[in-house]
Amino acid sequence: MEYFFYCRDAPDGAAIRAAIVEDHWAFMDRYDGAMIARGPTLSDDGTAITGSMHMVDLPDAEAARVFAYDEPFAQAGAYDEIIVRRCRNAMQRTMWEFDGDPDNNQRFLIIGHGKPGRSEARDKLLEDHRLYFIDRGYQEKFIVRGPLWSESGDEWVGSEFVMELPNRAAVDTFLADEPYTNAGLYESIEIHRWRFGGRV
Repeated sequence: MEYFFYCRDAPDGAAIRAAIVEDHWAFMDRYDGAMIARGPTLSDDGTAITGSMHMVDLPDAEAARVFAYDEPFAQAGAYDEIIVRRCRNAMQRTMWEFDGDPDNNQRFLIIGHGKPGRSEARDKLLEDHRLYFIDRGYQEKFIVRGPLWSESGDEWVGSEFVMELPNRAAVDTFLADEPYTNAGLYESIEIHRWRFGGRV
């Protein structure tokens, strides 16, 4: 099962992370073979960390709970909020298989929080959603992406896109005509600067 995690920093998150970063990396080393994508979200100017995203292949919901809440940063109170969702790796690759150009582009995490009860409407737009990416040339811009699901895996609850684009204006252009957005399927959309994470 694939899971998406987004951990939103507490006000003193940076200081907590700095103090125990080696513990965090040691914990994450246990998931080397399961990791699809990982990395921090950043302030709009790219200078400060605001949170952390992971996309991981795990055996079950209990393993997802352990990953989210037993992780050292979480245990130490570095996060104000931890979001855990079932997901699907639509690109069928890891972020390390993405051929990008970070010197000339920025990277973004986009989280669309779906409105309750919109699974059927989403299913009707699924093909338009996929064709939009192909027809507009976005398919090669995705690092990873996929739908978000309820814990049971039978209700669509949103979307996540990790993309490489020139700037924030390009993200707005991407979302402007995207079929799910146009149909009002999202209750809210978060847009974060993002970068590859891992041991440095």
